[in-house]
Amino acid sequence: MKCLVIVLLALVALSECIHRMPLIKGKTARERLMEKGKWDEYRQKYPYNPMVKFLQTGVESMTNDADLSYYGVVSIGTPPQSFTVIFDTGSSNLWVPSTYCTSSEACLNHNRFNPSQSSSFVWGGQSLSIDYGTGSMTGYLGSDSVETVLKGGGITVKNQVFGLSASEADFMAEMTADGILGLAFQSISSDNVVPVFYNMISQSLVAEPVFSVYLSGNDQQGSEVLFGGIDSSYYTGSITWIPLSSASYYQINMDSVTINGQTVACSGGCQAIIDTGTSLIVGPTTDINNMNSWVGATLNQYGEGVVNCQNLASMPDVTFTLNGNAFTVPASAYVSQSSSGCTTGFGQGGSQALWILGDVFIREYYAIFDTQAQYIGLAKSV
Repeated sequence: MKCLVIVLLALVALSECIHRMPLIKGKTARERLMEKGKWDEYRQKYPYNPMVKFLQTGVESMTNDADLSYYGVVSIGTPPQSFTVIFDTGSSNLWVPSTYCTSSEACLNHNRFNPSQSSSFVWGGQSLSIDYGTGSMTGYLGSDSVETVLKGGGITVKNQVFGLSASEADFMAEMTADGILGLAFQSISSDNVVPVFYNMISQSLVAEPVFSVYLSGNDQQGSEVLFGGIDSSYYTGSITWIPLSSASYYQINMDSVTINGQTVACSGGCQAIIDTGTSLIVGPTTDINNMNSWVGATLNQYGEGVVNCQNLASMPDVTFTLNGNAFTVPASAYVSQSSSGCTTGFGQGGSQALWILGDVFIREYYAIFDTQAQYIGLAKSV
């Protein structure tokens, strides 16, 4: 009995060290633009280019065009000012709109941080530039207390350097979230800013240098980022651990993409990035077009795969083999249904051989990010 009590106390202590950030799946900028009848105009003006954030150097790049959706809440300053942010494993900086951004619609229709109203704010004396492909965010760096608004109370990171926008790309006006909180490695951080999760670790706010992401199939609730551990209730079976091939983004080796046992993409191997800041599964245009053909999709004028919603039950699974391990995504996961019809969640990424396994993939597989050991853990979501 004594041993049982010790085990139970240990489990309680472990659960208390995992900090839960609820995520909300809001409408993407794409969906909001479509509702307003502006999508065609926007897509013609800004061709889809989701790979830009992974291929540039010199400035922090963070874009998914119009497909960002999952967001949570952070508070910055003393007293706290609240903001909704995308928790993005494809970038490393935290930034929010500021009161110095007065001419961009994207700032005017979002919450803006006012440095003069925070007694703990300190200017950093450096500028910040983030390229979106469809425009850019420019601003300044400062530091302040950042609290992640969690279930059962928040945890506060002291002296966190973050960006305050002075101008923002036009398409940000259509996004639900105010800003971005990057969770990738410091090696790709603009101005070498220490990322929020690094400071959580160094300030002993989490028990383990691990965070995990569960994306629920529910449109509005149930999704979470867990800082400091893993929740076994979010997955079934065992966790498959895959070493990172690059500790900048969460990049891993992908062996192939198969449908009905046939290799349809990534022949001979390629690189893939697990990215919470991208809604779709993105790959080289030729490969993506081949995948769409195999699942019975036809391409519209923007290269999107359109399918008959009535054919969903008969469409094949798509299997991604990562470091020798097969991960299957069914049609019910990779097809998106809306009032305008059904499209596949496969996005054209141009000529680059790099792949992005975004939210379409992560909704199927609970993702664990071990920043210290530099591994990704994947397990079948429940």
